[in-house]
Amino acid sequence: MSGLLALLDDVAAIAKVAAASVDDVIGQAAKAGAKAAGAVIDDAAVTPKYVHGFEAKRELPIVWRIAKGSLKNKLLILLPAGLALSAFAPWVISPLLMLGGAYLCFEGAEKVVHRFFPGSHADEQHQVGDPLHLEEQKVAGAIKTDFILSAEIMTIALAAIPVGSFVMEAATLAVVGVGITILVYGGVALIVKADDVGLHMSLNGRLGLTRALGRGIVKGMPGFLAALSTVGTMAMLWVGGSIVIHGMEELGFGWLGHHIHDWAAAVAALVPQAPGAVQWTAKAAMDGVFGLALGTALIPFATYVVAPLMGLFRRGDKGTGDAHRG
Repeated sequence: MSGLLALLDDVAAIAKVAAASVDDVIGQAAKAGAKAAGAVIDDAAVTPKYVHGFEAKRELPIVWRIAKGSLKNKLLILLPAGLALSAFAPWVISPLLMLGGAYLCFEGAEKVVHRFFPGSHADEQHQVGDPLHLEEQKVAGAIKTDFILSAEIMTIALAAIPVGSFVMEAATLAVVGVGITILVYGGVALIVKADDVGLHMSLNGRLGLTRALGRGIVKGMPGFLAALSTVGTMAMLWVGGSIVIHGMEELGFGWLGHHIHDWAAAVAALVPQAPGAVQWTAKAAMDGVFGLALGTALIPFATYVVAPLMGLFRRGDKGTGDAHRG
């Protein structure tokens, strides 16, 4: 009997340790996921455009296909790659973060420039043709875009995870990847079907209030999507700018980060009722302004150097594929 009680004590102790480990993983995943807020919001803002123009019955299947591709990106490619870098080349993580931050700044600045100077970018061509082929193209394009955003999310999360055991880092990154994918694509599914739900309520609601709410949803969705895009752009500039500034500090160029900290503290001193919130807001705003300036400076480089090189690479791939088919 005493042996059985001892065994039960050991089982209970193991269960407590396992529960504590799960709590640690979830807590670290939540903190790491919060650090990737800018890329997460942008992911949610970008994805709905990939289902635009398709029949309503194809919207959720398309979102599901993109979500599965996103999970494969995060769990099968980016998670092992991130763990390998953390184990064998941790010094690479900070430069990669800065590169991802610079890309966020570029994407955000490009959206700002396009909003104020619509003629600076060619309008997207409306694609026509076989719906199945078009769907395959859209899904493939969405998964490629997701790979870039997921790489940023996973790298930011990896940098935010405290150094620990390999299993703990792997479990935390996996929770981040799965949790963010559910959050983003669950939200996208709700967004793309909201107008259909609103239309159904407006036409079939039994109560006048229900029908009015449905009409409000239908009318409000364009404004909501525009607001989501604006918030996503602001978050990209803020997060991207802060990542680059922090990376500069780690590389020994901390003057800008120190000045921003001092300026934010000076602004907070003017509002003693809420100094913490004011300082955070002021710092985020200055990080965003830096991100906008950096991203704007990168637009010519991306337009006249990166884009032509990518065009040559794609043409080369197409030529190789044609030769193989021949």
